[in-house]
Amino acid sequence: MAIPILSLISLAGANAINPCALAMLAFALIAILTKDPRNRKKVLQVGFAFAVGFFLIYFIYGLILINVLQVFSALESVKIYFYKAAGILSIIIGLFNIKDFFWYGSWGFVTETPRSWRPRLREMISKITSPIGGFVVGLITAVFLTPCMMGPYLVCCSLLQQQLSFVGSIPWLLLYNLIIILPMIIITLIIYFGFSTVDNVYGWREKNLKLMHLITGIILVLIGLALILGWLY
Repeated sequence: MAIPILSLISLAGANAINPCALAMLAFALIAILTKDPRNRKKVLQVGFAFAVGFFLIYFIYGLILINVLQVFSALESVKIYFYKAAGILSIIIGLFNIKDFFWYGSWGFVTETPRSWRPRLREMISKITSPIGGFVVGLITAVFLTPCMMGPYLVCCSLLQQQLSFVGSIPWLLLYNLIIILPMIIITLIIYFGFSTVDNVYGWREKNLKLMHLITGIILVLIGLALILGWLY
Protein backbone atom coordinates (compact mmCIF):
# COMPACT_ATOMS: atom_id res chain seq x y z
CA MET A 1 0.00 0.00 0.00
CA ALA A 2 1.40 3.40 -0.98
CA ILE A 3 1.98 6.12 1.57
CA PRO A 4 -1.03 8.52 1.46
CA ILE A 5 1.23 11.50 0.73
CA LEU A 6 -1.65 13.90 0.08
CA SER A 7 -3.15 13.03 3.47
CA LEU A 8 0.19 13.53 5.22
CA ILE A 9 0.76 16.90 3.55
CA SER A 10 -2.79 17.97 4.41
CA LEU A 11 -2.36 17.00 8.05
CA ALA A 12 1.00 18.77 8.21
CA GLY A 13 -0.61 21.81 6.63
CA ALA A 14 -3.29 21.78 9.32
CA ASN A 15 -0.53 21.83 11.96
CA ALA A 16 1.54 24.41 10.06
CA ILE A 17 -1.16 27.09 10.09
CA ASN A 18 -1.65 26.79 13.83
CA PRO A 19 -2.32 30.41 14.88
CA CYS A 20 -0.79 29.93 18.35
CA ALA A 21 2.63 28.88 17.06
CA LEU A 22 2.75 31.80 14.62
CA ALA A 23 1.72 34.21 17.39
CA MET A 24 4.50 32.96 19.68
CA LEU A 25 7.06 33.41 16.90
CA ALA A 26 5.79 36.94 16.28
CA PHE A 27 6.12 37.77 19.98
CA ALA A 28 9.70 36.44 19.94
CA LEU A 29 10.66 38.60 16.96
CA ILE A 30 8.95 41.63 18.49
CA ALA A 31 11.00 41.09 21.66
CA ILE A 32 14.25 41.11 19.66
CA LEU A 33 13.35 44.15 17.57
CA THR A 34 12.18 46.06 20.64
CA LYS A 35 15.60 45.61 22.26
CA ASP A 36 17.63 46.24 19.10
CA PRO A 37 15.52 47.54 16.16
CA ARG A 38 18.44 47.57 13.69
CA ASN A 39 19.77 44.08 14.34
CA ARG A 40 18.00 42.11 11.61
CA LYS A 41 20.68 39.42 11.75
CA LYS A 42 19.51 38.51 15.23
CA VAL A 43 15.92 38.35 13.93
CA LEU A 44 17.08 35.71 11.45
CA GLN A 45 18.98 33.77 14.11
CA VAL A 46 16.19 33.84 16.69
CA GLY A 47 13.48 33.00 14.16
CA PHE A 48 15.40 30.01 12.84
CA ALA A 49 16.37 28.89 16.36
CA PHE A 50 12.71 29.05 17.40
CA ALA A 51 11.73 26.91 14.39
CA VAL A 52 14.48 24.35 15.11
CA GLY A 53 13.40 24.02 18.74
CA PHE A 54 9.79 23.56 17.67
CA PHE A 55 10.83 21.01 15.03
CA LEU A 56 12.91 19.01 17.50
CA ILE A 57 10.09 18.55 20.03
CA TYR A 58 7.59 17.37 17.45
CA PHE A 59 10.07 15.08 15.75
CA ILE A 60 10.73 13.41 19.12
CA TYR A 61 6.97 13.20 19.71
CA GLY A 62 6.64 11.47 16.35
CA LEU A 63 9.27 8.85 17.16
CA ILE A 64 7.53 8.09 20.47
CA LEU A 65 4.10 7.88 18.84
CA ILE A 66 5.31 5.54 16.10
CA ASN A 67 6.71 3.16 18.73
CA VAL A 68 3.56 3.23 20.84
CA LEU A 69 1.24 2.83 17.87
CA GLN A 70 3.19 -0.14 16.52
CA VAL A 71 2.46 -1.96 19.78
CA PHE A 72 -1.26 -1.36 19.30
CA SER A 73 -1.06 -2.27 15.63
CA ALA A 74 0.38 -5.68 16.51
CA LEU A 75 -2.91 -6.47 18.24
CA GLU A 76 -5.00 -7.27 15.18
CA SER A 77 -8.20 -7.57 17.22
CA VAL A 78 -8.07 -3.90 18.24
CA LYS A 79 -6.33 -2.45 15.19
CA ILE A 80 -9.49 -1.52 13.28
CA TYR A 81 -11.03 0.07 16.37
CA PHE A 82 -7.89 2.07 17.00
CA TYR A 83 -7.98 3.67 13.56
CA LYS A 84 -11.67 4.41 13.83
CA ALA A 85 -11.02 6.02 17.22
CA ALA A 86 -8.27 8.13 15.62
CA GLY A 87 -10.79 9.14 12.94
CA ILE A 88 -13.37 10.15 15.55
CA LEU A 89 -10.74 12.17 17.42
CA SER A 90 -9.75 13.93 14.19
CA ILE A 91 -13.40 14.81 13.46
CA ILE A 92 -14.00 16.12 16.99
CA ILE A 93 -10.94 18.38 16.89
CA GLY A 94 -11.90 19.47 13.38
CA LEU A 95 -15.42 20.41 14.48
CA PHE A 96 -14.03 22.39 17.39
CA ASN A 97 -11.88 24.33 14.91
CA ILE A 98 -14.88 24.95 12.66
CA LYS A 99 -16.76 26.13 15.75
CA ASP A 100 -14.05 28.75 16.26
CA PHE A 101 -14.66 30.05 12.75
CA PHE A 102 -18.36 30.65 13.33
CA TRP A 103 -18.42 31.22 17.10
CA TYR A 104 -14.89 32.06 18.20
CA GLY A 105 -14.39 31.49 21.91
CA SER A 106 -17.89 30.11 22.48
CA TRP A 107 -18.44 27.28 24.97
CA GLY A 108 -15.70 28.83 27.10
CA PHE A 109 -12.67 27.68 25.07
CA VAL A 110 -10.77 27.99 21.79
CA THR A 111 -8.68 25.35 20.01
CA GLU A 112 -5.50 27.25 20.75
CA THR A 113 -3.12 27.69 23.65
CA PRO A 114 -5.25 27.80 26.84
CA ARG A 115 -5.82 31.44 27.74
CA SER A 116 -4.56 30.91 31.28
CA TRP A 117 -1.12 29.93 29.90
CA ARG A 118 -0.69 32.93 27.59
CA PRO A 119 0.49 35.60 30.09
CA ARG A 120 3.30 33.34 31.30
CA LEU A 121 4.33 32.48 27.76
CA ARG A 122 4.42 36.14 26.72
CA GLU A 123 6.42 37.09 29.80
CA MET A 124 8.95 34.37 29.03
CA ILE A 125 9.18 35.35 25.37
CA SER A 126 9.71 39.02 26.22
CA LYS A 127 13.03 38.06 27.86
CA ILE A 128 14.58 36.59 24.70
CA THR A 129 17.93 38.19 23.88
CA SER A 130 19.74 35.51 21.84
CA PRO A 131 19.30 32.56 19.45
CA ILE A 132 19.66 30.22 22.45
CA GLY A 133 16.69 31.95 24.03
CA GLY A 134 14.75 31.58 20.78
CA PHE A 135 15.58 27.87 20.66
CA VAL A 136 14.47 27.32 24.27
CA VAL A 137 11.23 29.24 23.72
CA GLY A 138 10.61 27.18 20.56
CA LEU A 139 10.97 24.02 22.64
CA ILE A 140 8.66 25.29 25.37
CA THR A 141 6.08 26.63 22.91
CA ALA A 142 5.92 23.24 21.20
CA VAL A 143 5.24 21.56 24.55
CA PHE A 144 2.57 24.13 25.48
CA LEU A 145 0.82 23.65 22.12
CA THR A 146 0.69 19.86 22.40
CA PRO A 147 -3.07 19.74 23.26
CA CYS A 148 -4.13 21.67 20.15
CA MET A 149 -1.61 20.16 17.71
CA MET A 150 -1.47 16.50 18.66
CA GLY A 151 -4.70 15.47 16.90
CA PRO A 152 -3.40 15.78 13.30
CA TYR A 153 -0.01 14.40 14.33
CA LEU A 154 -1.57 11.32 15.92
CA VAL A 155 -3.45 10.63 12.71
CA CYS A 156 -0.25 11.09 10.68
CA CYS A 157 1.71 8.67 12.86
CA SER A 158 -1.15 6.17 12.67
CA LEU A 159 -0.94 6.23 8.89
CA LEU A 160 2.84 5.84 8.89
CA GLN A 161 3.19 3.02 11.38
CA GLN A 162 0.68 0.77 9.62
CA GLN A 163 2.72 0.78 6.41
CA LEU A 164 6.34 1.36 7.39
CA SER A 165 8.97 0.15 9.80
CA PHE A 166 10.19 2.48 12.53
CA VAL A 167 13.27 3.43 10.46
CA GLY A 168 11.22 3.76 7.29
CA SER A 169 8.89 6.26 8.94
CA ILE A 170 11.70 8.67 9.90
CA PRO A 171 12.02 10.45 6.49
CA TRP A 172 8.27 11.03 6.48
CA LEU A 173 8.36 12.41 10.01
CA LEU A 174 11.14 14.75 8.91
CA LEU A 175 9.06 15.91 5.93
CA TYR A 176 5.96 16.37 8.10
CA ASN A 177 7.79 18.50 10.63
CA LEU A 178 9.57 20.54 7.97
CA ILE A 179 6.14 21.46 6.62
CA ILE A 180 5.04 22.43 10.15
CA ILE A 181 7.88 24.94 10.56
CA LEU A 182 7.79 26.22 6.96
CA PRO A 183 5.50 29.20 7.80
CA MET A 184 7.86 30.12 10.66
CA ILE A 185 10.83 30.16 8.29
CA ILE A 186 8.91 32.19 5.69
CA ILE A 187 7.79 34.76 8.27
CA THR A 188 11.33 35.08 9.61
CA LEU A 189 12.75 35.64 6.10
CA ILE A 190 10.02 38.16 5.23
CA ILE A 191 10.90 40.25 8.28
CA TYR A 192 14.66 39.79 7.87
CA PHE A 193 14.63 41.03 4.27
CA GLY A 194 12.29 43.89 5.17
CA PHE A 195 9.36 42.82 3.00
CA SER A 196 7.07 43.37 5.97
CA THR A 197 7.13 44.17 9.67
CA VAL A 198 6.35 41.96 12.64
CA ASP A 199 3.31 44.13 13.40
CA ASN A 200 1.96 43.59 9.88
CA VAL A 201 2.56 39.85 10.08
CA TYR A 202 0.85 39.66 13.46
CA GLY A 203 -2.00 41.80 12.12
CA TRP A 204 -2.42 39.39 9.19
CA ARG A 205 -2.56 36.52 11.68
CA GLU A 206 -5.25 38.26 13.72
CA LYS A 207 -7.27 39.14 10.61
CA ASN A 208 -7.18 35.58 9.27
CA LEU A 209 -7.36 33.74 12.60
CA LYS A 210 -10.87 32.40 12.08
CA LEU A 211 -10.12 31.38 8.50
CA MET A 212 -7.12 29.34 9.68
CA HIS A 213 -9.39 27.55 12.13
CA LEU A 214 -11.88 26.81 9.33
CA ILE A 215 -9.24 25.39 6.97
CA THR A 216 -7.74 23.27 9.75
CA GLY A 217 -11.17 22.03 10.78
CA ILE A 218 -12.21 21.00 7.26
CA ILE A 219 -8.95 19.11 6.71
CA LEU A 220 -9.30 17.23 10.01
CA VAL A 221 -12.94 16.32 9.41
CA LEU A 222 -12.16 14.96 5.94
CA ILE A 223 -9.20 12.94 7.21
CA GLY A 224 -11.31 11.63 10.09
CA LEU A 225 -14.07 10.49 7.75
CA ALA A 226 -11.50 8.77 5.52
CA LEU A 227 -10.16 6.87 8.54
CA ILE A 228 -13.60 5.81 9.75
CA LEU A 229 -14.60 4.64 6.27
CA GLY A 230 -11.34 2.73 5.83
CA TRP A 231 -10.06 4.69 2.84
CA LEU A 232 -6.57 5.16 4.36
CA TYR A 233 -5.79 1.62 5.53
